[in-house]
Amino acid sequence: MVLGQWRQRGASVRREVYALYLACRDERVPWYAKVAAAAVLAYAVSPIDLIPDVIPVLGYLDDLVVVPLGVLLVRRLVPRDVLDEHRAAASDRLAAAPLFTWVGAALTVALWLVAAAALVAVYRALR
Repeated sequence: MVLGQWRQRGASVRREVYALYLACRDERVPWYAKVAAAAVLAYAVSPIDLIPDVIPVLGYLDDLVVVPLGVLLVRRLVPRDVLDEHRAAASDRLAAAPLFTWVGAALTVALWLVAAAALVAVYRALR
């Protein structure tokens, strides 16, 4: 029974994160909410965590705390009617097709590699 509750909560968080993605693209959402939502989304889909997942228990603790807290923050920043509209759309889309794709994962990893290379280039240029 406990496992079922965790799966349900995980699905709920996934729906919320996807709804936030949809809200980021909506012009009715203020810019500061879009920035906060983009940060939460980047962290949620990023393979890079504050605490690596290979560390037992603590590795998943940041995912169980940071992402839901970020979702709560953005939920307060996005207008309620807009978020409700995007929640319904997210539920429909998640039921129709899986959210994870290898293309999306590859693009995320490529983005982080480009960002890391840019940081190294800036560091070398300033040195």
